[in-house]
Amino acid sequence: MVSVGEAESDRERVLDLVRRHGWNATAFQTLEPGYAYHFASTEACVAYVDTGGAWVAAGAPIAAQAALDEAVRSFGEAARRAGRRYCFFGAEARLLGASSVLDGLRVGEQAVWDPQAWHATLRARRSLREQLRRARAKGVVVREARLDELEGGPTRAAIERIASRWLDTRAMAPMGFLVRLDPFTFPAERRCFVAEVEGKLVAFAGVIPVPARAGWFVEDIVRDPDAPNGTAEALVDAVMRWAEARACEWITLGLAPLSGDVAPPLRIARARGKRLYDFEGVRAYKAKLSPRAWSPIFLAYPRGQGAVVSTVDALRAFTQGGFLRFGARSFFRGPKVVLFGLAALLVPWTVLVACSPAALWSGLGALKWAWVLFDASLSFALFFGISAASGKRARAWLTALLGAVLVDMVLTWLSVALVHLPRARAASPSPSPIAIGLMALACAVPTVAACVLAGTRARAVRRTA
Repeated sequence: MVSVGEAESDRERVLDLVRRHGWNATAFQTLEPGYAYHFASTEACVAYVDTGGAWVAAGAPIAAQAALDEAVRSFGEAARRAGRRYCFFGAEARLLGASSVLDGLRVGEQAVWDPQAWHATLRARRSLREQLRRARAKGVVVREARLDELEGGPTRAAIERIASRWLDTRAMAPMGFLVRLDPFTFPAERRCFVAEVEGKLVAFAGVIPVPARAGWFVEDIVRDPDAPNGTAEALVDAVMRWAEARACEWITLGLAPLSGDVAPPLRIARARGKRLYDFEGVRAYKAKLSPRAWSPIFLAYPRGQGAVVSTVDALRAFTQGGFLRFGARSFFRGPKVVLFGLAALLVPWTVLVACSPAALWSGLGALKWAWVLFDASLSFALFFGISAASGKRARAWLTALLGAVLVDMVLTWLSVALVHLPRARAASPSPSPIAIGLMALACAVPTVAACVLAGTRARAVRRTA
């Protein structure tokens, strides 16, 4: 067990290595919470998370190029002694060229800009100039936050509020590892730009150093759901102008996942996963800012380990606690794809109720058809609510839907416990598996729907608070 003092000492040691050897955009991110460190020598470190089956490193080892191969070997040996596989997520071609034991799977591209050419970019991109004009017309003003503002006070509180509201707009549960949102680690080393409208903070950009390239990584661009159009572009413009004034020639906005010439299975994931994450939209946004170049980003793993198992290990590092927990957290947040699925499943369920055996409803035919009408109406309301859930009336609409589903849930449980189950037992000491299954399904459907709608409504409440 590592003590708090030892952990802080390790982070200070890593910070020193980042200042001298931080070449990857991920280097400074490894100072954020959640990482363990393997020191291959006094001049080399690997930051990683332990998933239980593997050590997944955040980017390449933090070391001079000549020491990369030795650092990889040392990390691999330590992982094997611990009974773990290992891999490096977010590495660039530099690592694969330096190591004699690694293979690589391309997982996306990193867009890179030269701030000295930013004015030329603005002249060439009318759409970008128009977004900046819109932001100015809405009163958006961008400034660099002072160090004391990041250490405490109203500006930090406003940044935390914006971050929370932004996370509530995401379809998936918050992820960890290299996409953890933590804008305050070592605030003296980083920069933060805030966008304000009439003094109210509406967005921020977190910028972290890439010392070995004399560059910077715009790690986070986070805007309030109600921020004016063009706010994100105004933040990027401010960062570029700030970097230009400091003679910086290297800026990145980070990885566009699954972008570019990735393997066929990853292309399929890119196309099929857009309801949960807009991979193509992320790349399109960065492309419209006219980067100087796109560099490939890899998942690097030891030869013989295989790309599939290494990909699963890397995904587990992002999910914070395993796929089932992450899937459950995402499901019960009620993203639109889940609401759509519930609405779609209500259609065959309503047909099933309409066609259910008459014995289950003996003397209660009117109740059966009332239930069919209710479920059909609820399905229609859910389909309609999918689009309404992001509008101004989302909170009231979701409250009404949740109330209806809760009534449905309570009535279903009561009818099963007081009517259908006693009747089934009276007809036969051992009710058929089909009858028991139908009753269990009848209770489960509205219960799950109520939990999902409660999660959806909770996010809507936080977004509009």
